[in-house]
Amino acid sequence: MTLSIGQPVEDFTADATSDTTFRLSDYRGQQVVIYFYPKDSTPGCTTEGGDFRDNIDAFRAANTVVVGVSRDGLKAHENFKAKQGFPFELISDRDEALCRQFDVIKLKKMYGKEHLGVERSTFLIDAEGKLAREWRGVKVPGHVDEVLAAAQELNG
Repeated sequence: MTLSIGQPVEDFTADATSDTTFRLSDYRGQQVVIYFYPKDSTPGCTTEGGDFRDNIDAFRAANTVVVGVSRDGLKAHENFKAKQGFPFELISDRDEALCRQFDVIKLKKMYGKEHLGVERSTFLIDAEGKLAREWRGVKVPGHVDEVLAAAQELNG
C-alpha cells in the first residue's frame, strides 16, 4: 500500500523506549509526527532530535505527539534518548516494517559505495489518522520549524 495525502495511515504497533508499545490508533484525536532518521547518536540525527525536543511544548500546544523511528535497537534508543533529554519516545524498527510501510528505505551512497538506508523523512498524521503532510529527503536546518507550522495550521 502506498501512502497518499488525505488517505488513512494503516495502523501499526511497534516497540518503543520507556518500555512502551506505540500503537498509532491509540493517538486518534491527536495529530502525530513520525520522523524517520538514519542512526542514533550521529550529528544530523542528534540535531534533528534536539530541534524536536526544543519545540516539544509548541507541538503539544498544537495537539501533536512526536515520535522518532530508526532501525537501531531499544538499548541504543534508550541511551540516545537519555543523553539528549528527548521528551518523546523512539521506535525501534529493526525488521524495517515501519520503514517499508512509509517507504523510507532508499539506495544511498556513502564513501562511493551503495547501500540501503533510511532516507530522513517526516510524516504528519491528522487527528483522524489520515496522512496530512510528508517531507522526504529532509535537510535538518529549519525542518522542525516547517513541521511545527504545518501541525499548528492543521490544528486550526
